[in-house]
Amino acid sequence: MSVLPILRWPDPRLSRVCDPVSGDAAGLAADMLDTMYAAKGRGLAAPQVGHMLRLFVMDVTWKTGAKAPRVFVNPELEVSYTRFESGEEACLSIPGVAARVNRPPEVVIRWSDLDGVRHEEHMTGFAARCVQHEVDHLNGLVIFDRLPPDHRAQMEKDYAR
Repeated sequence: MSVLPILRWPDPRLSRVCDPVSGDAAGLAADMLDTMYAAKGRGLAAPQVGHMLRLFVMDVTWKTGAKAPRVFVNPELEVSYTRFESGEEACLSIPGVAARVNRPPEVVIRWSDLDGVRHEEHMTGFAARCVQHEVDHLNGLVIFDRLPPDHRAQMEKDYAR
């Protein structure tokens, strides 16, 4: 296991849609978890470490309790809520910046684990926000892409400083 370098925005790889995972991803997932914990994050997507694959890791509880690492291979989101909630989000690829992003408060996510077993879960609260943020990375989006144009421009200027 090792800690991988995290790509920083505006690296063009962060704007690419990722390919499905085929084959063994256990080593990459373990390295991503090591990287996420070392960076003090709660989620990390494969493109953030230069692997253009539909894979992310997450642990939304480790900062306040025991570690509960999760690995999501080829995730699919179902969002059926038309109501949105604003919440602050930070990103390991855009260090030092946090933005208020509007997202549905609940989602259903379907994914495979590292053994190929399919799962489905209804998520709410911070877990729902986190999976949406990580799936955005798999679709080539970062938090800046979720902001109104004038707010985005100001956030980009702040980040450039």
